[in-house]
Amino acid sequence: MSAPPRSAAVDVLVVGAGPTGLTLAAELARRDVRVRIVDRRHDRVHESRALAIQPRTLEVLAPLGVTDELLRRGNPAVDVQIHFPRKVVRVPLFGIGATDTRYPFLLFLSQAETEAVLGQDLDARGVPLERGVELVSFEDGDDAVRCTVRDESGRKEVIEAQYVVGCDGSRSAVRREAGISFTGSAYPQTFVLADLEADGIQRGAAHAFLGGEGMLFFFPLGSPSTWRMLAMRPPGQSGSDRDTVDLREVQALADRYTSGGVRLRDPMWMTNFRLHNRGASQYRAGRAFVAGDAAHVHSPAGAQGMNTGIQDAVNLAWKLALVTSGRGAPALLDTYESERAPIGRTVLRFTDRAFTIATSTHAAVVFARTRIAPAVLPLLVRIRVGRALAFRTISELAIRYRRSPLSVDGHGAVGRAVRAGDRLPDAPLTLDGRPTTLHEATAGRGFHLIVHGPADAARLGVERSLGGGPGEVAIHRLSKVAAPHVLHDATGWAHRLLGVDGSKSGHLLVRPDGYVAYRGGGDPTGVREYLDDWLMMH
Repeated sequence: MSAPPRSAAVDVLVVGAGPTGLTLAAELARRDVRVRIVDRRHDRVHESRALAIQPRTLEVLAPLGVTDELLRRGNPAVDVQIHFPRKVVRVPLFGIGATDTRYPFLLFLSQAETEAVLGQDLDARGVPLERGVELVSFEDGDDAVRCTVRDESGRKEVIEAQYVVGCDGSRSAVRREAGISFTGSAYPQTFVLADLEADGIQRGAAHAFLGGEGMLFFFPLGSPSTWRMLAMRPPGQSGSDRDTVDLREVQALADRYTSGGVRLRDPMWMTNFRLHNRGASQYRAGRAFVAGDAAHVHSPAGAQGMNTGIQDAVNLAWKLALVTSGRGAPALLDTYESERAPIGRTVLRFTDRAFTIATSTHAAVVFARTRIAPAVLPLLVRIRVGRALAFRTISELAIRYRRSPLSVDGHGAVGRAVRAGDRLPDAPLTLDGRPTTLHEATAGRGFHLIVHGPADAARLGVERSLGGGPGEVAIHRLSKVAAPHVLHDATGWAHRLLGVDGSKSGHLLVRPDGYVAYRGGGDPTGVREYLDDWLMMH
């Protein structure tokens, strides 16, 4: 047999074109990285599958320019109605504790729509999505990884890349070939998913029916159907040996939880499925990385899965871009696992606990779920502090990397509200009379240095010397006083969120993914040293 043809080298090969892979490829293309993306599927998903986009995900996708289109297609929901056997409790979870984001809500949107938007963006960037192409194997070398792929005709090709990233789901070929283990187990329960129409429930909200046998959820989609239904089959009732399910069977299941109060019709898609809780033992092996479902799969509790994967991609993309272009220290790539693996493990634990509480048939848990919760929950939702904490946790606005080697609190740092490793909060500003926000001002693809407080001419000269060039460091001066080319904080809200008052000079160096990398006082020497450690500035 003749050897398969070898392609021209690329910087990164992305395997898998779900939301994680599409985001990664688009972010790499935005940063001028030579990227190819392949997927063994012949078409994108047309069912809803993942169906909610968290506020932090909307934020990290905004620099790509796709968030407004996602908002246009989606349905922002601000409350969940929990139906207990004798009471309905409205939980206004979203919007509380969200004064530092433009997206204080959970956006319900079919995964099919999310993939369509991301795919259109990738196409507009000139990156073709190669469908019907699967990864067969790869060889990890000293200077490149040589990946053998095969198309639907059986033709093989060797793609030589600096790095390969597996965004190819729970059965990841990249993870398998890299020798990364994927440990965990499947839950014993069987579930039914359906996209359909439902009469008898209020539109514009999510609905949860909790009973002694399990749970039933209705999530507002809008497209391709008004509702996504997720139902747990009662113990002893299993349909896991077949994918198909008919409407009469699903209606009977809904009747058990709603006492016949909800009528189902016009199904677009219905299936049986099982849930898993599994995590990768490592996120990197040599020149191979895993992200999204290839790194972690879990229950849909809290709508964390797709969102965590997209944020994996955003975290990895800017690091790959700097390293492959020779502008970043190779050690940058080691921080992907040290930052994202703890997040993945936390999500696995959180979703497992929430899922167990919602589905357990143990007598004590059933009693708590059906008797205690209806009495206690109305009192808990009145406590704004608790609701705010819950919102920030589930919305992923609370994710931070304070223990990362990339997070440094330098000498003379001003304020304690935001520390190195924290997400940069958002706030309204004006720039030369034009309305903007802190996030919009720092949406460029490089690092951003926010300078606040008084500054003498000598220090300003050093700050300016950091800007431009290979390191791509943009300088922004934040002030409560309007001036040309200054981010004017007329309300003082940005200063309050950052924990500074403008009387002392300080610096916040913001990473390309919107997290604070370095925090220091008026002397910018620490910023220079930080950049010298991580970027090839000269």
